[in-house]
Amino acid sequence: MCSPEPINCFPVLVNILSNAFLRLFNSTAHFRVWSEVFYRAINSEIKNYIFFGLLSYLLVLAAGLPPLFAMSSVEDYKVKSTSC
Repeated sequence: MCSPEPINCFPVLVNILSNAFLRLFNSTAHFRVWSEVFYRAINSEIKNYIFFGLLSYLLVLAAGLPPLFAMSSVEDYKVKSTSC
């Protein structure tokens, strides 16, 4: 039931136990467990869209960080603070 990788064993065990308890209580519902962490997009256009969207977001974020550090240094200079 479990593959040699221990990361897959716990979800399979929880699935088996949950379905066993549901059968004990005469329920028709059941749990299903997937071992893939993320959804794999078959379409490469979707992958490109997600990649370039995240890349543009990170570039905008990276462009905003240096002024933040510069403003901190300017504020330190104005109040004449020094580090020990």
